[in-house]
Amino acid sequence: MKTKDLIQLLENNGWKFKRHGSDHDVYIKGTERESIPRHKEIKENLAKAIIKRRGLK
Repeated sequence: MKTKDLIQLLENNGWKFKRHGSDHDVYIKGTERESIPRHKEIKENLAKAIIKRRGLK
């Protein structure tokens, strides 16, 4: 999955960009946070895990 597609999905579900890490970006929603690797492509298993864990639609 492309990283920009996952980020778009997060933002459409109310997640906001907080900061850059060394090799990842951090997104927050309330008190929850999610780290997204900064690569052009995210491995499919990781993308599915993030989508499932955060209940993204």
